Amino acid sequence: MNISVVIPLLNEQESLPELCKWIEKVMSTHNFSYEILFVDDGSTDASWETIQSLSKDNNAIKGIRFLRNYGKSQGLHAGFAKAQGDVVITMDADLQDSPDEIPDLYDMIMNQGYDLVSGWKKKRYDSVVAKNLPSKLFNWAARKISGVKLNDFNCGLKAYKNVVIKNIEVSGEMHRYIPVLAKNAGFSTIGEKIVIHQARKYGSSKFGMDRFVNGFLDLITIWFISKFGKRPMHFFGLLGTLMFIIGFGFALYLGVDKLFIHTKARLITERPQFYIALTSMIIGTQLFLAGFLGEIILRTKNNEERYKISEELGVGS
Repeated sequence: MNISVVIPLLNEQESLPELCKWIEKVMSTHNFSYEILFVDDGSTDASWETIQSLSKDNNAIKGIRFLRNYGKSQGLHAGFAKAQGDVVITMDADLQDSPDEIPDLYDMIMNQGYDLVSGWKKKRYDSVVAKNLPSKLFNWAARKISGVKLNDFNCGLKAYKNVVIKNIEVSGEMHRYIPVLAKNAGFSTIGEKIVIHQARKYGSSKFGMDRFVNGFLDLITIWFISKFGKRPMHFFGLLGTLMFIIGFGFALYLGVDKLFIHTKARLITERPQFYIALTSMIIGTQLFLAGFLGEIILRTKNNEERYKISEELGVGS
């Protein structure tokens, strides 16, 4: 199979028929073998019923339905687990991503040697104040912290080699940083393509301003995990040891000063250095224990189920 199109969605029943026809037209024009894998992230409208109806006319249309809303990252994770195509394309269901970009994205993966290609919506139709400016700031910070030189981390239109999506774990709200996850996994050939951004035709956006705050916090998380996720003791243990040494140094100074130099001076507990020493040693011990517990958890953790699927339509095990 040439292409798997993975589309996570939430309450997009109006756009689904038009999106399917558009994708089908592109695939038939270029003679691609394909599957369209919709992941219904707990929609409360008739999205799932629409997917079922569409699949009756085209057996390439498949679906996964969550019991409730788990988030876009979990939707992509479920879709990636089932995708069978040589190239996996992700896009949003709101018609703001153009399926006409699929052939070029496929070519960049199959013929130009890229592991991953991310779309860049250079010209956007969103609000300048509410979305465009915060997005530019967010993308700048993401480039600086992650080292991945992309202009648009938030673009849902991306293409991957199948081997890439089978070797990364998309959890939490990390869907924005799949290129960073791929880079950390060893897939370093990452490209970018300017893509068309279309104005939303139906419904309203499911994301608010809080996504930029959450996105920045997720960026800090992914930076930390990429650096110390496999060796937490190297971070917490080092900080804890330094703090403990600082505290012990103050305590030793106070002890020597009291016993041998200023024997009749004020009590040790009346000196500010005593509280610095005490606090530093306590914090140092706690940090060291945090690193130790992190190592234990890392070695004993089980991969817990992150979402519940209520129904599947046409997908394999």
